[in-house]
Amino acid sequence: MPHRLLDIWDVTQTASVAEYQRLARAEMDRLLAEGRTPVLVGGSGLYIRGAIDALEFPGTDPAVRARLEAELEERGSGVLHARLADADPEAARAILPSNGRRVVRALEVIEITGRPFTANLPGHEAVYDTLQIGVDVERPELDERIALRVDRMWDTGLVEEVRRLEGAGLRSGRTASRALGYQQVLAALAGECGEEEARVETVRATKRFARRQDSWFRRDPRVHWLSGAADHRGELLASALALVERAVTA
Repeated sequence: MPHRLLDIWDVTQTASVAEYQRLARAEMDRLLAEGRTPVLVGGSGLYIRGAIDALEFPGTDPAVRARLEAELEERGSGVLHARLADADPEAARAILPSNGRRVVRALEVIEITGRPFTANLPGHEAVYDTLQIGVDVERPELDERIALRVDRMWDTGLVEEVRRLEGAGLRSGRTASRALGYQQVLAALAGECGEEEARVETVRATKRFARRQDSWFRRDPRVHWLSGAADHRGELLASALALVERAVTA
């Protein structure tokens, strides 16, 4: 199956939902015009909503952004996150205190628009006629699968990949350098921790991310949840196809 919009940004480039929205919609529109059905797969909730839902992005103010980033550098993300919690508690709950980039963006939007950051997030007004399917796995099994996945990442050369990308400017990339696995291996290469500690922290961070993913998608009433547990996995494809057929014939 052909995959699209993979490996399109350099590791030094800062990713943005607005740019992804433009690229994803152009690709989906092209496929739909050819009579083909795009399948959007992933776990980054805001990027998915940006692609399929009515969502307009506030602009940016270079002066405001520079001031907030300077404060982030000087005082740390915890101080800015506390300010965000006062201004927009819902946004603060959705953004980790350690995610300085997202905290800065939320504060920037609040200052530019005069409204809470969450007021700019999408509702459930779709731009495309979509069927949304969520795969549900109980926490103990999911945690085990996450740990096995991280082990496979290590076994198939993650450390060597990060070392190579470090030479291509990975550390200067605000988005890529914070990616799960990349961030932890970069810390190990810098001598801030051992490689095993980096692996354990990657597992821990991925579990936290999975919990945030689950909370995000659970809030969307349009998602049809199917069991992805090991003892139901043989039924998963048939269950998903049944939902597709029902949507097509409705």
